[in-house]
Amino acid sequence: MLEFMPLVLFAVICIVLMFGFPVALSLSGTALLFAGFGLGLEALGVDANFDSGYLAALPNRLYGIMTNTTLLAVPLFVLMGVLLEKSKVAESLLDAMALLFGSLRGGLGLSVTLVGMLMAASTGIVGATVVTMGLMSLPTMLKRGYSTSLATGTICATGTLGQIIPPSIALVLLGDVLSSAYQQAQLDMGIFSPKTVSVGDLFMGALVPGLLLVAMYMVYVVVIAWLRPKAAPAADRQELMEELGHTSGIGMLLLKGLVPPVVLIVAVLGSILTGFATPTEASAVGAFGALVLALAYRQLSWSTLKEVLRSTTNVTTMVFLILIGAALFSLVFRAYGGEHMVTDLFEGMPGGVVGATLIVMLVIFLLGFILDFIEITFVVVPIVGPILLAMGLDPIWLGIMIAINLQTSFLTPPFGFALFYLRGVAPESVPTSAIYRGVIPFILIQLGMLLLLAFFPGLATWLPAQFG
Repeated sequence: MLEFMPLVLFAVICIVLMFGFPVALSLSGTALLFAGFGLGLEALGVDANFDSGYLAALPNRLYGIMTNTTLLAVPLFVLMGVLLEKSKVAESLLDAMALLFGSLRGGLGLSVTLVGMLMAASTGIVGATVVTMGLMSLPTMLKRGYSTSLATGTICATGTLGQIIPPSIALVLLGDVLSSAYQQAQLDMGIFSPKTVSVGDLFMGALVPGLLLVAMYMVYVVVIAWLRPKAAPAADRQELMEELGHTSGIGMLLLKGLVPPVVLIVAVLGSILTGFATPTEASAVGAFGALVLALAYRQLSWSTLKEVLRSTTNVTTMVFLILIGAALFSLVFRAYGGEHMVTDLFEGMPGGVVGATLIVMLVIFLLGFILDFIEITFVVVPIVGPILLAMGLDPIWLGIMIAINLQTSFLTPPFGFALFYLRGVAPESVPTSAIYRGVIPFILIQLGMLLLLAFFPGLATWLPAQFG
């Protein structure tokens, strides 16, 4: 039984989290209990197969977290996203897009997709994007006669783009973890001058697949509007302007609503892609730019600023507490020999690296029902990442596959997080079954994207290679 302690530890963590206990405390508390159990057995003279020397590495791990400059991008990107959300920039952007495309069949659906993409690039948080888009666009789409399933499916799907469209917080965290895993994999292979992979590389790798997903979403909306005109009717532009409360011309609204956030996102991403700034430096530019926009829109009162700072502090604290808990979990898992167990399991698996990758993707997909991307990034990826990378997988390709896999998991009924977020803000007249039906075509699109990446890895690796 003791040789299976790593699996027992992982299973207990999942069970505790399913009961709704705080993630950071669940990770650290469960790991400490198992560490105490191992030390207790050793004190009694029982061979628990527990190497207590791993626990001595905890102070260095915590110091590494505190001094990791890459992770400074997390609070700054969160601050940027919350500022854009509170300053009504997103609302103006949606109004501008709705007036631009609303007179076309399926135009509101296209508007929601494009705004969702820009929101994803600015907030990087799935929950924030789904809730914001649900509150702003769902009532308008339903009032304009859109099919309930099409409207809710479009909002949920575009909300999850925060996983893959850079600068995504998920990619920042995933990039940092994969960087460590890649170096560890090379050291395990006897390469003592290891290559590195950065968050910027992951941003570049995500750009083409992310934009392809957006294009596929838009093609789907256009096809539905063409085949079923009543599901996505055109809106009268004048009526839409009156409904949205805009008396100025559409040109002025586009100038005010579209140009500022696009310029900000291009400045942030452009500085990273061209190598002019690191993701951490670019996140500072983004946060400052969002602050300037909030002041320009006259939406930054003292109470709003306090709310923004409180929200940013809450999210940042949660991320770093989970990171600390995951570091402790990882050490206890390795102390019980978990790393060797997983390595032996993968090496003995039929299908070699392909079989191992499929199993890992399936496990991550299922864990996405009960764990958020932060827990999966900090708990699962450090365990399986070095092993898969040592088997020859490209770290950028693996990172993008994991991100899109989690994005699909967050959409899949009945446990997808995006569905819960939209259900929480949707009117009672919208049945849950309609939300579930609406996301199925988008799930199929994302599975298609995963297959494309599997057969054409260059979709993720070509752009980073050009800038490498």
